Amino acid sequence: MSRLRSFCLGLCALASLAAPASAQDFTALARVDVANSAISDARRGGVQIDLSLSQGLPWRIFTLDEPRRLVIDFREVDWTGVNADALDQAKNISDVRVGAFRPGWSRMVADLSVPMVLKTAEMKLGDGQGPVVLSVRLEAASAEDFSAKAGAPNDPRWDLPEAAITREDREAKPDWAPTVIVLDPGHGGIDPGAERGEWSEKQITLQFARELRDTLRRAGNFEIILTRREDTFVSLERRVAIAHEVAADIFISLHADTVLEGYAQGATVYTLSDEASDAASQYLAERHNRSDVLSGIDLTGTEDQVAEVLLDIARRETAPRSERLAKAMVLGMQGAVGELNKHPYRQGGFSVLKAADIPSVLIEIGFMSSERDLANITDPAWRQALANGIRDGLQAWVVADETARNLTNN
Repeated sequence: MSRLRSFCLGLCALASLAAPASAQDFTALARVDVANSAISDARRGGVQIDLSLSQGLPWRIFTLDEPRRLVIDFREVDWTGVNADALDQAKNISDVRVGAFRPGWSRMVADLSVPMVLKTAEMKLGDGQGPVVLSVRLEAASAEDFSAKAGAPNDPRWDLPEAAITREDREAKPDWAPTVIVLDPGHGGIDPGAERGEWSEKQITLQFARELRDTLRRAGNFEIILTRREDTFVSLERRVAIAHEVAADIFISLHADTVLEGYAQGATVYTLSDEASDAASQYLAERHNRSDVLSGIDLTGTEDQVAEVLLDIARRETAPRSERLAKAMVLGMQGAVGELNKHPYRQGGFSVLKAADIPSVLIEIGFMSSERDLANITDPAWRQALANGIRDGLQAWVVADETARNLTNN
């Protein structure tokens, strides 16, 4: 019952919106009035959150532990101009992130520096016309009390499962069947990834994924599925699940990071390994694997050691195929764009590469922290050349992999 306490506040809000919703059109996005919104300190170490919205809409609120976060979900909100600098003046809120979470959903995640629990939460509708205010009060609590009350609610009105992508032809494919490739544009929605100036990793990877999809379709004998087709968040687990649902032959995750220490430049291809090939690869893997945490995903109780051991056994067969795929990609990209990273093939513990039975690679198409790379990855002509190189690498790998499997079977 303690886990439901925070969610009940959201349920009350849904009920209070029933009458206005029947008389008011909520199909347009609600907008946030930043000037009249704030996150500020309250008495006795608490926090006050006030969000001024252009219209009422369904919402819910809950907390998560490890790390401590406050999550507020809404039906679609326009977050233009909303960021931590514009809102957060509270010493016990270390960061605030906002954005799309999945189609039709928006989310705010606030990182809590100290344990705090919900004291009150209400949406003040006034006369049902014009702006409304979502008012939330947090109060200081012990770590034990916070942990006992934390947890993501599970309510069918909000948490209906996403429609599964399924294929009927699960049997062994004939030689003439197309190679099924899942392209995974990194980040998205509430998780922008790396940012530099006007550019964000989520927009660059989605643009390149679309261009690469079109290039591969023109080549023929490739069937392409994207893990996301718009600016929405997709969990790491869901990205891998999509690859399984479509019986993918290849999984390719696309990224364009920044590095805060040292210097990195040039496209790089990664495969999965428990031990990173170098410190930079380990750093990038740790950043990528935090995407779910940053977006407010509840990861408690997700580890299954027995299942992980069985998956590791399956990966032993897939790992050599992934390595050959990565090296074919490197050769293809080098032939198309010339200079890559000085160590273009690396390994790291990227969670998105953990499909046990699907050859998987992660491509950093460049690093936004490098002036040269930023100029390249924002240049349509360079991206097209890179897409051509990836196509060449894929075509070479398909032939080589089929030959290797025929030799093994004979």
